[in-house]
Amino acid sequence: MRKALVATKKSQDLAVIALGGNAIIRKGEKGDIHQQFANTRASMKPIVNLLEKGYNFVLTHGNGPQVGNLMLMVDSARESVPEVPLGVADAMTEGSMGYMIEQCLQNMMIKADTWRNVVTIPTQILVDQNDPSLKNPTKPIGPFYNQEEAKKLAAATDWTIKEDSGRGWRRYVASPYPIDIVEKDAIKLLLKRNYVVISGGGGGIPVFYEEDKTLEGIDCVIDKDLASMKIALSVGAKTLIIITSVPQVCLNFGKPDEKTLSRLTLAEARYYHNEGHFGVGSMAPKIMASIEFIQANPQNKVIITDVDNLEAALEGNGGTTMVAY
Repeated sequence: MRKALVATKKSQDLAVIALGGNAIIRKGEKGDIHQQFANTRASMKPIVNLLEKGYNFVLTHGNGPQVGNLMLMVDSARESVPEVPLGVADAMTEGSMGYMIEQCLQNMMIKADTWRNVVTIPTQILVDQNDPSLKNPTKPIGPFYNQEEAKKLAAATDWTIKEDSGRGWRRYVASPYPIDIVEKDAIKLLLKRNYVVISGGGGGIPVFYEEDKTLEGIDCVIDKDLASMKIALSVGAKTLIIITSVPQVCLNFGKPDEKTLSRLTLAEARYYHNEGHFGVGSMAPKIMASIEFIQANPQNKVIITDVDNLEAALEGNGGTTMVAY
């Protein structure tokens, strides 16, 4: 009989852990299902260790590469099958990636002879249908292209294609601000029952209220870090953990005078963000989400790090910790 894992009094404060979509399809990979499962298993190793230590958390994840690849398939099959709107593609990838994360987590617990119930909730996230950002695509999705490939795609499609923080060229789509979490009460109920909840995948499914107060989907992608922050506030989490591709936040990233930051205050984060230290398509959304999360409650904190340093960062021995002051 497996040992049931429960959140302990030592770590009863709830956290939200936001995994990057690029942790599942890494740069340079084709992103086939075997690679995605292998990367997911690697990402889940420290998560299982945290469960065994009694941590209690919600898991969220990005979907930029995955939803971009799905939309590539949709575009290629346009003449053969009905088109899938971007909003529906958000829901599809939230389900498929939630399945991968859920199964990998379950299998690792089975092998360790321990258990916590895990459930994926496709999460509708409220946005404003009149948000000006819907007319200004700023969110990169899909694979990276070189400049020649980008020019060909721009000429052959109606896509907006721009350079992504010096890493290559990508398709960009609209990314409105998340307002509220439709399924927040269900998430809180499952957390009380000791479930590990996977929600808000890829920033969730964007929806808005019609005049009669019914819900309707909208074709865009919500930034997963902003969505994770909203989920954390909605369920009363005190810690937001953002998993990215670097172990710490840096100033002058990639330059000879690069400087890593182990601790960052709210005032410092706002100052460095205004000075343009953080890439629009990479670190900037994480810093913006962190600022808002701590402004909502000065007792909150944010940890930004990579998967390999997650456990050390939680113990105060790695990553970047952002606090109010």
